[in-house]
Amino acid sequence: MTKPTGVLLMAYGGPNSLSDVEPYLLDVRGGRPTAPDLVEEVRQRYARIGGRSPLLELTRRQADALQEALGDEYRVYVGMRHWHPYIRETMAQIAADGIAQLIAIVMAPHYSKLSIGAYMRKLREARDALAPALRLCEVLSWKTHPLFLDALAAKTNAALQQFSRDERAEVEIIFSAHSLPERILQENDPYPQELQDTVAGVVQRVGAVRHQFAFQSAGSTREKWLGPDVGAVIDELVTRGKRHILVQPVGFVCDHVEILYDVDIVYKQQAERLGAHLERAQSLNDSPQLIAALADIVMKHAQPDGHP
Repeated sequence: MTKPTGVLLMAYGGPNSLSDVEPYLLDVRGGRPTAPDLVEEVRQRYARIGGRSPLLELTRRQADALQEALGDEYRVYVGMRHWHPYIRETMAQIAADGIAQLIAIVMAPHYSKLSIGAYMRKLREARDALAPALRLCEVLSWKTHPLFLDALAAKTNAALQQFSRDERAEVEIIFSAHSLPERILQENDPYPQELQDTVAGVVQRVGAVRHQFAFQSAGSTREKWLGPDVGAVIDELVTRGKRHILVQPVGFVCDHVEILYDVDIVYKQQAERLGAHLERAQSLNDSPQLIAALADIVMKHAQPDGHP
C-alpha cells in the first residue's frame, strides 16, 4: 500500500500558559537568559490576550482543514520552531509513520533567510537525524498565490465596512509585516520586495485605496530594524489630519501576540489617544480561501521526485 505524502505546516510557536513564557523566551533567544523585567513585560502581554498564545490551536485548525481538503493521499502535520510540538518532535512522528516524501510549508508567505531559512535549517537537521531517507520539498515563498491574495483582499474589503460610507473614502490603509534586522538589506534579502509584491496584489484586487507599508513588532535588540514602524506611521498620518486608519497585516496569517496585543491593544490605544479611528482586518486563520491556497500549493509540489 502506498504511503501518503506528508505535509508539514510550521509556525513560530508561542507559550501555552503564562508559566511557559520564560522557557519559551529562553528557546527564542537560543538559550540566553532573558532579563526578568522583560520576561514580566512579555508575560503581561500574554495576560492581556487571554494568558496564552492561540497560535498552536489555530495552526492545528489549519492543518485539520487542509487534511480534509487534501484527502487520504496526504497526511498533514504541525511543527513549531520555538515551542511544543517542536519541528524535531513532529519529525519523529513523521519518521514513525514511514512517510517517504514531505512537503514543508511555513505559515508565513514571505521568504527571508533569517525567517523561512531558519525553519528549513531546523527541518533539515531533524530529517538528517531521524529520517535521512525522507525526500523533502521545501516551499520557500507563496507571497503571490492568487487564492492567498484573494483571501487578504476579502478581509480588507470586509474591514473597510467598519467605517461609514463617508469615512471609507478617507481611509488610509497600513499594510504591515513583522520587522527584521536592517542588516538583511546588505545581503540582498528578498523579504522587503516579497512583501511589496503581496501588497501590490491585494491593492489590485481591492481597487484604488490610499495605502502604505510599515513594519511592526521589532525585536528588543540594539541593532537597527526595518522601518518605518506602524506606530510612527500612525503618528504621521494623524499629524496630516488623517483620522480613519485600517491596519492590514499581510505578513501574518494567524492571530497571535503580534496581532492581538501589538495591533489590537497598542496601536488602537495610540489611535484613540490621537483622536483617530483605527480598525484591523481580520486574520486569515483557517479561512476557506487560505486553505484552498495551501491545498493548491501542496498538490502542485507533490511530484514523485519531490519537486514541483
